[in-house]
Amino acid sequence: MGTRRLYYLGPEGTFTHQAALEAARLLGGDVTPEPLADVASIVRAVGEGSGWGVIAWENNVEGYVVPNLDMLIDAADVAGFARVGVDVTFCAFVTQATYDEAMRSRADGESELDAVCRMCTSASAHPHGLAQCRRFTQSHRLREVPAASNAAACRDLIDGRIAFGPEICGRLYGLRRVARHVEDFHGARTEFLVIARRDDARAELDAACARGVAEFESILTFIPLATGPGVLADALDAIRDAGLNMTSFISRPIKGHDGTYSFIATLDAAPWEPRFHALLVEIIEHGDWIKTLAVYPRRERPHPPVDEWMLPQGGVRCTMETNAIETNGASSALASDDATMRKELLW
Repeated sequence: MGTRRLYYLGPEGTFTHQAALEAARLLGGDVTPEPLADVASIVRAVGEGSGWGVIAWENNVEGYVVPNLDMLIDAADVAGFARVGVDVTFCAFVTQATYDEAMRSRADGESELDAVCRMCTSASAHPHGLAQCRRFTQSHRLREVPAASNAAACRDLIDGRIAFGPEICGRLYGLRRVARHVEDFHGARTEFLVIARRDDARAELDAACARGVAEFESILTFIPLATGPGVLADALDAIRDAGLNMTSFISRPIKGHDGTYSFIATLDAAPWEPRFHALLVEIIEHGDWIKTLAVYPRRERPHPPVDEWMLPQGGVRCTMETNAIETNGASSALASDDATMRKELLW
């Protein structure tokens, strides 16, 4: 076999480019990353058999990359067979001309960043990038301008605008970096799927099994054709009864049809394992639509506790040690806090 193309969301310097480089290293062989303009082009090229692809799947700040999820659900002959992760941190860039003008008009005591932001009216990045840097844009009163990718925002940067992107973009596109770590949440990470035609994906999974990989994770989507009370509960019962550990569960609407959904579950098993296979047979025999979107070698997931400071505002929780209800950091006796319970739980 000759060189295999590995398509990624371009241009050079995107987080997907970094994921493609990591995927090429892990996959081995003669794999050459190649940029495409958008994810739809990647999925189409993979479906046509001209190469493999890398697409963003899930971010631990913004959640699932919904357009990519929808495309994979709708793709006729595409599935994921590997998963790679990239740490996400953003720098703020401007053109050299913008920087020079800001320094010429910089007031006494004004910081470099404030002087630059005073010269700018907008900020550009991929929509997920803009969402992850929203505190920066709001604090500097910058209008958000979505771009096809973070690197595209950097490549196409105009005077009077800030672009958010990986640090490598400064060198690639001759930009001036004016701030590092402008993301709202440090520790952000994006997971990517490596996708191929289904026959190729199965061949790669067979090869992984031959190398001794024993544990897999699968992403399954299903649509109950009969709707009504209890349908979803029955499906979840079937997953539980099969003894499968579910690490994620979401729904997506069937577009334009009220009350109809596809459900997407991530399970710690592979479809060829007997308990998973039996679940698939049960769903099929029930007459529902089902498809496996991806299967890939399982990696150990962290299981950290959820600390109090991570909790949203409002809500209630019972502290068993003190038999008290806590809300918004305050606590009161369980028997006397009926007003708080009614307020937060609307019962």
